[in-house]
Amino acid sequence: MNLQYPIGEFQHPGKITAEHVNSWIDDIKNLPNRLQQLVGMLSEEQLDMAYRDGGWTVRQVVHHIADSHMNAYIRFKWALTEDQPVIKAYHEAKWAELPDSKLPIGVSISLISALHERWTYLLENLDEDNLKIIFIHPESGEVTLEENIGRYAWHGEHHFAHIQALCSRMGWL
Repeated sequence: MNLQYPIGEFQHPGKITAEHVNSWIDDIKNLPNRLQQLVGMLSEEQLDMAYRDGGWTVRQVVHHIADSHMNAYIRFKWALTEDQPVIKAYHEAKWAELPDSKLPIGVSISLISALHERWTYLLENLDEDNLKIIFIHPESGEVTLEENIGRYAWHGEHHFAHIQALCSRMGWL
């Protein structure tokens, strides 16, 4: 298993269908509960274990999901309210080292739950035209909202798999 990319890298399906989008929205909607079930019973020692050599701790991964998905939500709102905005990238590795990455994970689990409730409500109410809206990522270029839904569904599953694989290897499941 590739510990850095346990589910592989994001694969753009080519033509994105309504079925793709709906499935991805379901993944985003279900992540908070699945994540809570996975990490809710881990000890402080387990939360402070890295999922791989050179990787973040489980605690940092949970806080990173909150950070990343907050940024994603804002990017969607910018795209829906501005004309092809250039979004701001951020230094996720530096964010993972900030003092709030040491907080109890319940803080970010609560944040992810509330954020995903708002986010999925927004996503479920987009029409076909909205899904084709573009924002500009400073590194990736043009990104449609429908593609970004897929990228963030993948992102949640990617980090969920990091934690799940560690728990499995360590016999915590």
